[in-house]
Amino acid sequence: MTKYVLAPDSFKESMTAKEVCQAMTRGILKADPTAEITAVPMADGGEGTVDSLVDATHGQKISATVMGPLGKQVTAEYGILGDGETAVIEMAKASGLEIVPVSQRNPLITTTYGTGELIKDALDHGANKIIVGLGGSSTNDGGAGMAQALGAHLLTKDGQEVALGGGGLKDLIKITTTDLDQRLANTKIILASDVTNPLTGPEGASHVFGKQKGATPEMIEELDQNLHHYAAVIRRDLHRDVEQQAGAGAAGGLGAGLMAFTNYEMHKGIEIAIQVTNLEEKIKAADIVFTGEGGTDFQTKFGKTPFGVAQLGQKYHKPVISLAGYLGEGIDTLYDCGFTAIFGILPGACDLQTALKQGAKNVEHTIENIVKLIKVKG
Repeated sequence: MTKYVLAPDSFKESMTAKEVCQAMTRGILKADPTAEITAVPMADGGEGTVDSLVDATHGQKISATVMGPLGKQVTAEYGILGDGETAVIEMAKASGLEIVPVSQRNPLITTTYGTGELIKDALDHGANKIIVGLGGSSTNDGGAGMAQALGAHLLTKDGQEVALGGGGLKDLIKITTTDLDQRLANTKIILASDVTNPLTGPEGASHVFGKQKGATPEMIEELDQNLHHYAAVIRRDLHRDVEQQAGAGAAGGLGAGLMAFTNYEMHKGIEIAIQVTNLEEKIKAADIVFTGEGGTDFQTKFGKTPFGVAQLGQKYHKPVISLAGYLGEGIDTLYDCGFTAIFGILPGACDLQTALKQGAKNVEHTIENIVKLIKVKG
């Protein structure tokens, strides 16, 4: 009996990681009816992290109404994992770029306040560890809104709260934490991000990510100066120097805000998923490992799910086969990183919408053919 471990990421806009596992399972069983299959839906800290970790640990999803990036209420989901004590939040659910219409994208006013409200809701549900996925943000406020939602006061010279958004930080004079949610002192915040950018400067949040959030060159300079000022006030009032910390620039500086106001640890998203799902032990016992993602190219080795899975496969000398909706440049460089083989799932030329719609069917057929070949060779 062959033991298969399935550890794919989601195929964006086509399938969740759980649905990829289901399609893989159907294909394997067609070719190998006696197969022993262990499905481990994965994620790397970005979109799909909540779904994957909740599914993998048999947890639950919770909906909360929070402030969106533009100040209007939105409904956002987060997860409580199977242990009942660990929450997982994607900041993009409350403060993400996809929530904001292109014509309204303006990081001078978009806020992370709703992400802070999600953290508070998770605390209300008994979480003592919170994983925060730092990706897909529409914001550039350094996590100031998040901190305000949790009770911190970011004050102007008149003693009023600074305006929400990256633009308001120029008026910041003083930070006080006397009303900061006391539960944070006993809560571990895990920052899930592959971003290593500092908060400010040429490689900082504003200069690297501001344009995609709607910032003009003039706005980028203003935002960077505001974050520099914000970091100086944090340094003086909170005695934490976050400005040049690796990862501080993640999610428009939300990384820096969490570093300043919480007890945090920074980890790559895939590392967190591997730990939460106990993937290493499962791969150790496997005969063959399948992984995959929507698109594979040279960027896959910079912390994407299949790379993390392949590294574990390499460690235990297990064959790792990866599937992808499309194959881009540089995949030849992945074969030295633990990948045994990489397959595209498209059977022929088609438009994007068709490819997305038929994703599960294509995964099933591709993996069936691969396993048939493996069985013949075996």
